[in-house]
Amino acid sequence: MSAAAAATPQAAADGAGLKRALLTLCVMMATIMQALDTTIANVALPYMQGSLSTTQDQASWILTSYIVAAAIMTAPLGWVAGRFGRKRLFVTCTIGFTVASMLCGAAQNIEQMVLFRLMQGVFGAALVPLSQAVMLDAYPVQQRGQAMAIWGMGVMLGPIMGPTLGGVLTDSYSWRWVFFVNLPFGIATVLGLLVFMKETPIRRGLSFDWFGFIALSLGIGAIQLMLDRGEQVGWFDSMEIIVECAIGIAGLYLFVAHALTTEKPFVPIHIFKDTNFTVGVIFMFIIGIILLASIALITPYIQNLMGYPVLAAGMLLGVRGIGTLVAMMLVGRLLKFIDGRLLVLFGLTLSTWSLYASIDLSPDSSANFIRVVSLVQGFGLGFVFVPLNTIAFATLPAELRTDGAALWSLIRSLGSSIGVSIVFAQLVNKTSLFHSQLAEHVTPFNPALQMPDWRAMLDPTTDAGRALLEQMVTRQATIMAFANDFKLMTGISLLAFPLLLLLRKQKPKPATP
Repeated sequence: MSAAAAATPQAAADGAGLKRALLTLCVMMATIMQALDTTIANVALPYMQGSLSTTQDQASWILTSYIVAAAIMTAPLGWVAGRFGRKRLFVTCTIGFTVASMLCGAAQNIEQMVLFRLMQGVFGAALVPLSQAVMLDAYPVQQRGQAMAIWGMGVMLGPIMGPTLGGVLTDSYSWRWVFFVNLPFGIATVLGLLVFMKETPIRRGLSFDWFGFIALSLGIGAIQLMLDRGEQVGWFDSMEIIVECAIGIAGLYLFVAHALTTEKPFVPIHIFKDTNFTVGVIFMFIIGIILLASIALITPYIQNLMGYPVLAAGMLLGVRGIGTLVAMMLVGRLLKFIDGRLLVLFGLTLSTWSLYASIDLSPDSSANFIRVVSLVQGFGLGFVFVPLNTIAFATLPAELRTDGAALWSLIRSLGSSIGVSIVFAQLVNKTSLFHSQLAEHVTPFNPALQMPDWRAMLDPTTDAGRALLEQMVTRQATIMAFANDFKLMTGISLLAFPLLLLLRKQKPKPATP
């Protein structure tokens, strides 16, 4: 055989590898862009409130509208991708997301902002699940663990980097750059997808289950609104929350009942016949709670109670992302030799320990303590996320991967939303409870108030003394409430351990020479 003939297959392999690498780059830009926008706007919210001349209650809709739209539009992705083609859908959603981001940055009032955030959520909902499905199809079976590690970096690092990047952009420029920053990445992603991505077969005969879609949309939308608005309006003391809860339960019931009785349901119920996927979805719900709720707790703690400025807090918490990055670089290779369940067990143990250690967090804690806890948690989540994705999708048929990826993303979003709502509701309630308990001990007969060094300063008969006592009691009650939340998060994390026994064993992949 001639040298030229021998080189041809190698050249073809190199070309395919380069094309796959460039496709991966484009897919990851879309993933990171969408994942960043789940948290990047949070830190800029006070600046938006002032610029748009709106109240705090109205400003919360800037976040709520995005969450609700993204959650609802995640569900029909399987049908839309099958009916119109995955490439066409991916390109359209990337263009729409980028345009909506520009409109958000240019919004002049709260009505425009909410409308454009709804558009951003509608188009952004598809980016993460579609990127996962593309990565699964682009890599051979023996490299899927590594592919999920690369994909997982974008999904997990995006929410972690969001507050820090949002703080930098807002501090250096303005809050509008939180949205304008998406423009160059959106253009590069669209051009890359048009060149490197192949179109999937289009199935024009697919029918659409409108009843199932409407029922699921109402259920998810109402539940999301209830969770996001509950703390502001007093939960079930408000008629709004009661109505949203009733609509949510009715919508989800009708969706499940319809899916079990119709011939072609909106979401294919037989996808849950795959044990690993079903258990993985439950597991991912718990991981979704830990992923965002933990960072949502530690960020205000560091800024409000420990006095770190926003940029310093972002840099301090950035080590969590470093831990996740290192773990995902390792775990993709380890999956070839070690049972994925053992890797998940290792990662879940580390994450649980980090939450348990956070219970002892105090304003006097050192920066090194926070770095260690954040690093361990990020490392643990990296070891959970990649093997869990690989195990859950290992036996799922190729035609169900887009549906599976959409459900996977939906469940993670719901877990994150529920987790954040629970921890902040508990934070408010427990702060009030602990404040009342501590205030009972603030009497003239308390020995602490009789100490000479404190007697004049904390005199409850003076306005200054009462103000200082109130400040001290509130601060201590808040610290106790945060500790209670971390204890709650530790308990939720422990619930995931029994699920490992339900996952089917995955044989280690042999090493490639």
